[in-house]
Amino acid sequence: MALERGKNGFVQKSSNGFIYPKNSPERITLDDKSYEHFEETPLYVAILTYLCYAVLTIFGHIRDFMRRNGLVESHSAVEKDRKGYVPLYHSFESFYTRNIYRRICDCWNQPIGSVPGAFIDVKQRVSTDKNWHFKMTGESIRVLNMGSYNYLGFAQTDGPCADAVEESIRHYGVGVGSTCHELGNLDVHIKLQALVAEFLGVEDSIVFGMGFATNSTNIPTLVKKDCLIVSDELNHASLVLGCRLSGAVIQVVKHNDPIDLENKIREAIISGQPKTHLPWKKIIIVVEGVYSMEGSIAKLPEIIRIKKKYNAYLYLDEAHSIGALGPNGRGVVDFYGCDPRDVDLLMGTFTKSFGAAGGYIAGSKKLIHHIRIHSHSAVYANNIAAPIAQQIISSMEIIMGKDGTDEGDGRQKKIQQLAWNTRYVRENLRKMGFIVYGHDYSPVVPVLLYVPTKIAAFLRILMERGVATVVVGFPATPLVESRARFCMSAAHTKEMLDEALKAIDEVGDIVGVKYLQHKVNKS
Repeated sequence: MALERGKNGFVQKSSNGFIYPKNSPERITLDDKSYEHFEETPLYVAILTYLCYAVLTIFGHIRDFMRRNGLVESHSAVEKDRKGYVPLYHSFESFYTRNIYRRICDCWNQPIGSVPGAFIDVKQRVSTDKNWHFKMTGESIRVLNMGSYNYLGFAQTDGPCADAVEESIRHYGVGVGSTCHELGNLDVHIKLQALVAEFLGVEDSIVFGMGFATNSTNIPTLVKKDCLIVSDELNHASLVLGCRLSGAVIQVVKHNDPIDLENKIREAIISGQPKTHLPWKKIIIVVEGVYSMEGSIAKLPEIIRIKKKYNAYLYLDEAHSIGALGPNGRGVVDFYGCDPRDVDLLMGTFTKSFGAAGGYIAGSKKLIHHIRIHSHSAVYANNIAAPIAQQIISSMEIIMGKDGTDEGDGRQKKIQQLAWNTRYVRENLRKMGFIVYGHDYSPVVPVLLYVPTKIAAFLRILMERGVATVVVGFPATPLVESRARFCMSAAHTKEMLDEALKAIDEVGDIVGVKYLQHKVNKS
């Protein structure tokens, strides 16, 4: 490795000439447009995509007609004798599921027979009725895993984390069987909460057994009907649900757009509450660190500036950024070099970078005390299992360099490897001609496929070449923005990635999904 001076400070240059940051990427400026890419859909591709959906819709109506008249066997749910009731299954989404999604549903919900490491064993299954039912064959194939959120490679069954978890099972058992308010608060939970707070650089934290519930059950404890939530339009479903359950007024803003965010907050303050026009009791900005479908990174310094200017609160969901961004793996706050105390609520999950389960909220002692008393997840749900808590502690101590072994260097080895892998794959995919969404440092790498029939073709052929990934379509994405989503991991070596890129390049040519219109320098 050689050090060179780049426009963002010193960088490391590998033997193949690829450049990646050695130290903190907080030197990245928000006006540097080269770091984030959201190419517009080519017009001919949009027309082709809509045409494909039109054909599929026509044939779907023909199939429904044949099912209703007994010309073909129907496997879909049918309501009978429901006069006077509104149909449960009556929408375009159910039509889509029945006639379009069903034909390619073998691309989803694939059973896995191993840990989600660098390689996985995918269990094989067959269908004799066009994917309405599947049967397991008893066989499996070994493929490179490019679809799991195993960002730092901790999802494994050996090593110091696994040894510590095994010992914790002997000591604590596999569950607590109680809430943290009753008999479910163990010393390992207290240690974990203190460690999370130390890792993030704040006063206190609280952990929960489920990441989704961390958002959906805790946002309602923070705001009420006389409060305003300003939410990014692409926020995760757990955030959306939490906002709706709170009863607060919700103002949706354009994705990752600080200008629109500031304008909406200013207008809301001027107008006040609906009907009464009284001042808002509280305004809270809700954003994510890394957006899992777009691969974009929140423009946190600008959001913090706006939050301070208008005396708002900031709720930051770091599910996909904690452990995966920043020179110390402390998420998007670390990535930009911001003060964690400028973010009122730091939320994240342990299901990704830490190879475990559950979620956390961190912040001031007063805030965490309030959540601990009022949160439905704290009051009614079982506390996080002790072995899971130990997995988080062990992996977090490695990231922090506190484990007392050579693995302590993992903070640099794992985090720098992930950053290098991310930039390497993103740059090469763009050189191949794929439209790749998101920020250059985002470990979530969406590749746009657009046409629905190409979703299945891309994944199936790629699987045949030994690479497994995730494909996403409507309703998880807009109708014309179907995509494959590659997830980077520190467990991937350059040799693995080269093999994967070779396979992706070949499949891209076969399926015809290299839509990037402007050329990228291949030197």
